[in-house]
Amino acid sequence: MRMDAELLHSPAVGLAEEEEADMTDWNLPLAFMKKRHCEKIEGSKALAQSWRMKDRMKTVSVALVLCLNVGVDPPDVVKTSPCARLECWIDPLSMSPQKALETIGANLQKQYENWQPRARYKQSLDPTVDEVKKLCTSLRRNAKEERVLFHYNGHGVPRPTVNGEIWVFNKNYTQYIPLSIYDLQTWMGSPSIFVYDCSNAGIIVKSFKQFALQREQELEVAAINPNHPLAQMPLPPSMKNCIQLAACEASELLPMNPDLPADLFTSCLTTPIKIALRWFCMQKSAKLVPGVTLDLIEKIPGRLNDRRTPLGELNWIFTAITDTIAWNVLPRDLFQKLFRQDLLVASLFRNFLLAERIMRSYNCTPVSSPRLPPTYMHAMWQAWDLAVDICLSQLPTIIEEGTAFRHSPFFAEQLTAFQVWLTMGVENRNPPEQLPIVLQVLLSQVHRLRALDLLGRFLDLGPWAVSLALSVGIFPYVLKLLQSSARELRPLLVFIWAKILAVDSSCQADLVKDNGHKYFLSVLADPYMPAEHRTMAAFILAVIVNSYNTGQEACLQGNLIAICLEQLNDPHPLLRQWVAICLGRIWQNFDSARWCGVRDSAHEKLYNLLSDPIPEVRCAAVFALGTFVGNSAERTDHSTTIDHNVAMMLAQLINDGSPVVRKELVVALSHLVVQYESNFCTVALQFMEEEKNYAVPSPASNTEPGSLTPVRDSPAIPRLRSVSSYGNIRAATTVRNLNKSLQNLNLNEEVGGPIAFSPGNLSTSSSASSTLGSPDNDEYILSFETIDKMRRVSSYSSLNSLIGVSFNSVYTQIWRVLLHLAADPFPEVSDLAMKVLNSIAYKATMNARPQRILDSGSLTQSAPASPTSKGAHIHQAGVGMMADDGDEPGGHRNFISAAMQTGLCDWSAKYFAQPVMKIPEEHDVESQVRKEREWRFLRNGRVRRQSQRITQRGISRLDDQIFINRNPGVPSVVKFHPFNPCIAVADRDSICFWDWEKGEKLDYFYNGNPRYTRITAMEYLNGHDCSLLLTATDDGALRIWKNFADLERNPEMVTAWQGLSDMLPTTRGLARRVSIYLDRSKQGGAGMVVDWEQETGLLMTSGDVRVIRVWDTDREMKVQDIPTGADSCVTSLSCDSQRSLIVAGLGDGSVRVYDRRMAPNECRVMTYREHGAWVVKAHLQKETDGHIISVSVNGDVRFFEPRMPDSVNVLQTVKGLTALDIHPQANLFACGSMNQFIAVYNASGDVISNIKYYDGFMGQRIGAISCLAFHPYWPHLAVGSNDYYMSIYSAEKRLR
Repeated sequence: MRMDAELLHSPAVGLAEEEEADMTDWNLPLAFMKKRHCEKIEGSKALAQSWRMKDRMKTVSVALVLCLNVGVDPPDVVKTSPCARLECWIDPLSMSPQKALETIGANLQKQYENWQPRARYKQSLDPTVDEVKKLCTSLRRNAKEERVLFHYNGHGVPRPTVNGEIWVFNKNYTQYIPLSIYDLQTWMGSPSIFVYDCSNAGIIVKSFKQFALQREQELEVAAINPNHPLAQMPLPPSMKNCIQLAACEASELLPMNPDLPADLFTSCLTTPIKIALRWFCMQKSAKLVPGVTLDLIEKIPGRLNDRRTPLGELNWIFTAITDTIAWNVLPRDLFQKLFRQDLLVASLFRNFLLAERIMRSYNCTPVSSPRLPPTYMHAMWQAWDLAVDICLSQLPTIIEEGTAFRHSPFFAEQLTAFQVWLTMGVENRNPPEQLPIVLQVLLSQVHRLRALDLLGRFLDLGPWAVSLALSVGIFPYVLKLLQSSARELRPLLVFIWAKILAVDSSCQADLVKDNGHKYFLSVLADPYMPAEHRTMAAFILAVIVNSYNTGQEACLQGNLIAICLEQLNDPHPLLRQWVAICLGRIWQNFDSARWCGVRDSAHEKLYNLLSDPIPEVRCAAVFALGTFVGNSAERTDHSTTIDHNVAMMLAQLINDGSPVVRKELVVALSHLVVQYESNFCTVALQFMEEEKNYAVPSPASNTEPGSLTPVRDSPAIPRLRSVSSYGNIRAATTVRNLNKSLQNLNLNEEVGGPIAFSPGNLSTSSSASSTLGSPDNDEYILSFETIDKMRRVSSYSSLNSLIGVSFNSVYTQIWRVLLHLAADPFPEVSDLAMKVLNSIAYKATMNARPQRILDSGSLTQSAPASPTSKGAHIHQAGVGMMADDGDEPGGHRNFISAAMQTGLCDWSAKYFAQPVMKIPEEHDVESQVRKEREWRFLRNGRVRRQSQRITQRGISRLDDQIFINRNPGVPSVVKFHPFNPCIAVADRDSICFWDWEKGEKLDYFYNGNPRYTRITAMEYLNGHDCSLLLTATDDGALRIWKNFADLERNPEMVTAWQGLSDMLPTTRGLARRVSIYLDRSKQGGAGMVVDWEQETGLLMTSGDVRVIRVWDTDREMKVQDIPTGADSCVTSLSCDSQRSLIVAGLGDGSVRVYDRRMAPNECRVMTYREHGAWVVKAHLQKETDGHIISVSVNGDVRFFEPRMPDSVNVLQTVKGLTALDIHPQANLFACGSMNQFIAVYNASGDVISNIKYYDGFMGQRIGAISCLAFHPYWPHLAVGSNDYYMSIYSAEKRLR
């Protein structure tokens, strides 16, 4: 792409280039942007589920009290003539009064029995006060706590009185006798439901409430005053739970229209379809078929409870519509109480909505308590009118010609409306009105497939949708559907159940009770099921067996273990993950499942997953193996051997690239520690003894102040907060400087003296990897320093030869693994490991009596395998073993318990609660995420084009100082951000960010490496998009940061891992701070060097080791160790993904070329030995025929062509090189010297600039150069020197 300057300005060329540049960015993969990096690993907050009916009720007894006195009208109502006569659809005057009364009573009972056939019905026809009392008290006695219904028809007696009385008769019907509602309350008790069909019925409702209040007050008085007459009596029931339905307001009379029945209210409540059809025919509105008469209505074929007949279908539609209206209008809790708690109450209230609609058209307002919002104008009533109309329009032909009945399109149309709601998605809108209708059709053969599909799509919207659906009452329906054998329902039901259980796991019990688990076992075992549905089945089963013994038993019987083991190697990673979690949960604290696993060699089959490419799957495998060894039943030699095997397999993950996996590893090992507590206590004492007697030469003793010196800092020293509490990373910088000076004061007291170990002498000095800032940290017996020292004392080589160790020292090996994990660069991992170690150390010192401290020989004989029974039981309860004496240091606070876990399983379960079908935001072209990304990619293209124009014109000078500032620490690494004007400057253990355009400091935070280590390399990952910063320290640790230089958020560690395990800080001797003038090769190692390939997501790491280790950041695991074949350290790495080549510069002056594609023993394809000294930089140009450029400390620059054995060109630059960089685009290189100057050369070796002085006020001399770096695109050179200054130089202004 080398073009002439004139060409660059022609728009056509510019355009083509812009498009090309943009595509490169879109195609680059992103590293460390998965969910596990962006979220906290924890489950979602459990929503309080209110959908379960805490108190399902039945109405078991019904009192039907009819005061009709047929033939005698009460004195206080003047009736019209003609007048409404029918009672229960019978004309009382068509037979003798007594017969009429009995027939009406019998009919009313039949009408109620349609709704609740199992209740006990008692009629009381024209009764006296005593008869009512006897009836009510006997019904309440038999009903116990259940609900009783009291139906009162007062058409033959005067209206209720303002004093709260209704009327009945005397024995010989010569008088009307008042019956007080207060008495009625006392006899009926609670819970009860009352129906009043009489004029002015609203008065009764008011009086009822007043009496109920009066009762409450009397009770309060009685409670205070023991002499009160009520105090000795059993508590009368609270009337708050009573429900009342009244035909009209306090001031209204019942309608007397002769076309209507006299008991219109009762008809609406008990025969809704019949009255609704009559009322529909009486309306004047236009109908499809005008000639439908009342006689015709009587002839509608079918039965109410058979949905296939016209009458049954109308009844079904009516139920669906009234249910829907109620669900949409009522507050949720009221809806639950009235429409889901009790079948009869629900029916009466659905029918009450009809009563409201019909009676309001006759100026009558039915009243209920609790009161409902008005529903008579709801839009769904129009759907009802249409359904009735369509049905009636078929009647004449059905009856006269016997044509077939066409089913109503109502349900299909409502499902379509629901579908429209789903497709027109916007968040935060009202729930769909049709949800209860979807519920109605779930069990209908015709509609259920479509309904389940739509229901699944609705539940997919998130936990709120699941809660809504459960509150409508979908649960019993989807539970019943599990009995269906229809294969086409399987994927839908599995999806729906996964959604439900992800939100409310308490349904595990219902599933097991109804044998629902068998359904999912068969889905999981069905090889023809798509993997995603088997995954959901595995998730559902994992919920069923989660801490639920009955579920574990049931699934063990159902052969879950064998089914899971068969699918452990499925190509679908999510399935592997959930199958492993499922196994881990079924044998958690359930020994028979564990032995079943042993018989199927489950643990050995799980070992495969420990090297799975997906970190979450490795995690799940570690979890499963952890619960496998964490079982507390009696130990046998066989089970101990298995535990040891598993422990040694797990130990291999000690340097896994993913902190999620290592955290799970600590928890898995903690289970082992709990099981073999006594053995571990012995090991702990041994190590503590060794540590006490062995003064480890601190790697930095008498070197730089602030290194690991076992000084017991007084608590008064303000400490830097640990990385895990990000709150004041930035604020802490001043504190750190203060810290250093205080430590200098302390240095001369006791340098390198061993810390005498005793529980009382708790060392609180601690590094960032430990849990500073957690309250109980001061009580740790083993401080971070002690643990770090133990780790270094207990021979380094041991970790590499971990496997193949004789079993009697398994406990020692695991202790070492835990020591190693306690120094993990990721704070959450080290915190957990510190807890485990300290828990054992605490117990060991508590139990240690002088005779218990054994000589070192004792460890090699295998210690008794069975854990102390005492410890095991206590841990089962999850309570730490408390110290016997109360005055011990409060170490028992940080005891581990058997219940220790990482939250990984709950976090993984969140996947099923979140929308699966929704387009992820980054793929949604209109989303903000996508727009921001487009903006960044346009910016990148602009930077590439503009910088290219400048570099192509040729750069003749590079000494225009565009930035200078004093850095908080001595710069050791500088790194330009490729596209925004930000530069990262690292000192030993912190990183400062500067905006080089504005000249201001953006951020300064602590990297979190221990004091005796330093940052030796930095890289920007995803620089083209959401940048992350990788820092490498010379102990081999890699840390990755986000949110740096961000004004709104604090820097946060995304991940961290041990990139190189054998980097030994101790080898770097004392010379490091003896100034930079020394020849680099004598100065302790090269630290850690890295090179990053964004295209492949591979990270090459090397340094003071004999290998080049290649990490795949996508899998977060080591993919290759390439032996360097040299006996000195690697000082520089450069790779080219197109050619799979890696070039390494080494400390012995050789430059070596490796081909990643070849086997380890033959991948070194070229070695150049032309340099006589330490290689400062080896650079491989990225073009297809790019050269290797390498420079040594002696200043000789050599150009190699990878296919030729000798250099093709040599240039000589300054001697005493301390830093060098090569500009990838402009063919420039810059050398920094210890003699305090910088020289910039072009490709032919001519010096184009010499920089010796800073611009500005004093024009002072540049310090010794500690680091320098070119910008990847612009002609900018950043320089850091030993005098704390960081400056940036650029080409002349006119060029820029």
